[in-house]
Amino acid sequence: MALAFAYAIFSGSWLFFVTSLLILLGFTTWGAFDIRLGYFLRVFYRKKNPAAKQVALTFDDGPSVFTPPVLDLLRDFDFKATFFCIGKEVQHFPDIANRILSDGHTIANHTFSHTTNFGFLSTEQVIAELETCNNIISATVDRRPTFFRPPFGVTNPSVAKAVQRLGLQTIGWSNRSLDTVIKDEDRILRRVLRKLQSGDIILLHDTTQRTVNVLRKILPMLKAEGYVCVSVDDLLNLQAYEA
Repeated sequence: MALAFAYAIFSGSWLFFVTSLLILLGFTTWGAFDIRLGYFLRVFYRKKNPAAKQVALTFDDGPSVFTPPVLDLLRDFDFKATFFCIGKEVQHFPDIANRILSDGHTIANHTFSHTTNFGFLSTEQVIAELETCNNIISATVDRRPTFFRPPFGVTNPSVAKAVQRLGLQTIGWSNRSLDTVIKDEDRILRRVLRKLQSGDIILLHDTTQRTVNVLRKILPMLKAEGYVCVSVDDLLNLQAYEA
């Protein structure tokens, strides 16, 4: 009887341990892929209680051949945005990168290569990705960004250490369009508008005609509803570049 009782307690403790471990693993995985949680580092992802109807449009993965029509549309509505640029794409399209800045928009860091293995890089490898991107942007537009957005929104201890050592600010989003996944333009439009709130940071990509078409529909709607689109630095009152 005593042995049976001891076995039950021992078995129960292992069950508790395994359950706790699985819960911790679940939270850690969730924290790694949901940038809004700020699980590993501080993340700015929306403006709380904004005084005005403002949102920040952000565009990832450019510059590309689709960035100029995006810039044209933003100019037509006198809206500003933030472009999280991949370093190697800035090398390919330096004139477009310069136009982003000359049109009054903000340029930010989205790593050099946007590797699909980003979540598995060491701290030193993350630092290399970020510094190389910032060096290219600085050499191209004479600005050194302090804003960084991780590819796929992935964060982990290596990313946190790299960001801290480089003194960067991590920018997430509160409204994700999924414009690289959803093919139906109207579905993308509805997704953005359904969740839209003042203070949102909206995630889009300046890499497809699909997004250009969605932008052509959504900008007049935002204007009609009284929204003003501003850069992330203006929305959050943060410094976008090194002094």
